[in-house]
Amino acid sequence: MASSSRSKSSWAIASLKLGLLLGLGLGAWSCDRSVTPSVSPSPPTAPVAETESIPEPIPDPPSEADQAAANRLRQQGLDYRSQGQYEEAIAALQESVDLDPSNLGGRVILGWTLHLAGRESDAAQQLEEVIAQQPTDVQALNALGIVYLVSGELDAAVETHQKAVELQPDNEIGYFNLSLAYQRLDRHDEAIATAQQATQLEPGNPHPWIALAIAHQSRDEIALAQEAYRQALNLESGFRSTVMPERLTRAAFNSEQIEFAETVRQSM
Repeated sequence: MASSSRSKSSWAIASLKLGLLLGLGLGAWSCDRSVTPSVSPSPPTAPVAETESIPEPIPDPPSEADQAAANRLRQQGLDYRSQGQYEEAIAALQESVDLDPSNLGGRVILGWTLHLAGRESDAAQQLEEVIAQQPTDVQALNALGIVYLVSGELDAAVETHQKAVELQPDNEIGYFNLSLAYQRLDRHDEAIATAQQATQLEPGNPHPWIALAIAHQSRDEIALAQEAYRQALNLESGFRSTVMPERLTRAAFNSEQIEFAETVRQSM
């Protein structure tokens, strides 16, 4: 979710079920062919398979020097990102992750930066690795859910954000993005309910109010859509003359949803 210029940025920001350990089965056969002089040879016993699990080796923890270098590179990557230099940011953050792969927060930052650069597949890969190691990381679930949402993987977006709000019931990011996903899936009751929840949790952010407006517009509930849009106007007067498509795109609205918002604006 993206936040308004007046409220905090809600990146923190989402798959998931990747196995990190592989088992390799090693089979061994044993047969008993012993005989006695007075009887026929006994048939061989049934083969017995033995399986031995071989876990992946646990990597050595990074040295203090590597951790310090990783921290410096992470900050450098964030500085590049704040200046819109995404490729430089990604290079620094990737090197940071390589030096200190156990720092899952650094991997989330890399995944989110890849998303901002439009590299959704790479972003999903990084964030899915975090979830595989820490399934209850709400920040990673929020980020991954947004990546799925903008990639059009709506069912995965819903599943991921549902987990995020179950883990953190006051997770306004999760509810906002659930509303956008449900609206695109024509699940209008759920889109309205989750948008309402997002507005209650973050009433000072105009984006959930616009999500609520388009959810009502999808149901041809024009008066309710206008009422929700007015709430957005009270927070951000700039939405009066235009729906600010670039800003809504950054907030994970797709082109059709932006058209819905424009329809509501023009009806007022």
